[in-house]
Amino acid sequence: MLGPILFIMHTADLVGLIERHGFRPHLYADDTQIYGTCRPSAVDDFQVGLHLSACVDDIAVWMLANRLQSNTTKTDLLWCATARRLHQLPTSALRIGSDLVNPSTSVRDLGIYFDANLSMRCHVQKTAASCFAVLYQLHSILHSVLTSVYQTLVVALVLSRLDYDNAVLAGLPGYLYNRLQSMLNAAARSITGL
Repeated sequence: MLGPILFIMHTADLVGLIERHGFRPHLYADDTQIYGTCRPSAVDDFQVGLHLSACVDDIAVWMLANRLQSNTTKTDLLWCATARRLHQLPTSALRIGSDLVNPSTSVRDLGIYFDANLSMRCHVQKTAASCFAVLYQLHSILHSVLTSVYQTLVVALVLSRLDYDNAVLAGLPGYLYNRLQSMLNAAARSITGL
């Protein structure tokens, strides 16, 4: 129990540092995320990018003072906007420490893919593709394992992916919902059609 408490005490200063720059932090284990909002004019003038770089510079100083090391190879940058304003988002790289990080069109956070307009299209596409790939592989062992083993594998490797964090999919457009539903139907057919 002491480990988590010490970790929280150790990183509490980091939360305050990020908030002093006007951003919102989210810490999960050893992962730190920085969120912020701004008016479109701040993006046009790249003010938010300068503020973000200054925040990350201060984080780097804090990490050095606390004998921690950041990993810019695992750093992602995602600008979010409505579909109508996506073309106005910056495409140039942002300086993070001594490295440049290019904006991504989607990022993965705890198994969920978020795209720049938060449509969840990327998440649905990747989830459906991975489920289809698993079903295809499982089909090759269909006659080599017991029916109960096959059904357990489909539930564990396909249905669990479709069910994982599905609360973020509330309000999903019909065409994306239908894609996930067809994948669910395919999984159900593979279990019942043995």
